Amino acid sequence: MNRKKRIIVTGGAGFIGSHLCERLIDEGFEVIVIDDLSTGNLKNLDNIKNATSLKVIVSKVSECSDLPIIVRDASFIIHLAAAVGVKLVVESPIRTIRTNLDETEAVLDAATERKVPVLIASTSEVYGKSPKEVFSEDDDLLIGPPYFARWSYACSKLMDEFLAMSYMREKKVPVIICRFFNTTGPRQVGTYGMVLPRFVDAALANNSLKIYGDGTQTRCFCHVKDTIEAIIRLTRCQSAIGEIVNVGSDREISIYDLAKLVIKLLNSKSSIEFVSYETAYIAGFDDMLRRKPNISKLFKLTGFRPITLLEDIIIDIAKSKGARTGAF
Repeated sequence: MNRKKRIIVTGGAGFIGSHLCERLIDEGFEVIVIDDLSTGNLKNLDNIKNATSLKVIVSKVSECSDLPIIVRDASFIIHLAAAVGVKLVVESPIRTIRTNLDETEAVLDAATERKVPVLIASTSEVYGKSPKEVFSEDDDLLIGPPYFARWSYACSKLMDEFLAMSYMREKKVPVIICRFFNTTGPRQVGTYGMVLPRFVDAALANNSLKIYGDGTQTRCFCHVKDTIEAIIRLTRCQSAIGEIVNVGSDREISIYDLAKLVIKLLNSKSSIEFVSYETAYIAGFDDMLRRKPNISKLFKLTGFRPITLLEDIIIDIAKSKGARTGAF
């Protein structure tokens, strides 16, 4: 990212975006955030709100009239703006699809004139119901049927990937696609269904930790600071252009074991409560049983792999919520 110093971060007031903006400001970049605050929050940018090198535009990317001018002087666009969280996806499928497709198309269109490189945030959801134990970037993908709104997110993000690759082939826009696997950490909220902040909130209040389903489903949790490190390194890696790259931890844990670990680490008196998917979301909800990434491509391209232990992630989230350091 050394051609110019301006970086555009769409969704920059969100959980991942705000951490990324802090890192970029700290490294001396001019950062322009475009965020409609539908799921983001300006409070996430409090640590850098007085930075002269930060500009925040409250707008949808697709409705930002200054976008062509802003992009003209940018060295990179990091496109994080998207519909987030299973709860939002299930309850607002039209919003999910339109947000993911429209905003990505606007970014790629704006980048076309000067061939500004774009990093597109995608998701492990695109692997769908694949029975594989470990997901690799060149795997075939198995998406559920359109009867279930749950798959609208995966399908729309997959279309983002196809769209980005098409812009690279036809219009020569340099693109990198990152498939994130359960990024978590301080500032993530449980409002839209994110499991770890929900569990930590409940444990700190000694309330029951609610597990959706039977708890045997497994996930791999990556600290946001490791995700940011991966993003930064990929934007500086010429060999990453045109690649799809998994970004996440490869330490796998069941949701039931995660709940027990949170209770143990936080010295909580909480119990564990099982809630059916139908009660939590909608009848016919279809979940992925596993989400473990193969991160060998990330390491090959950048020399980096996520290193933060899950135990440290849980403690970090708890501290960010005001829990006393000596309490655990």
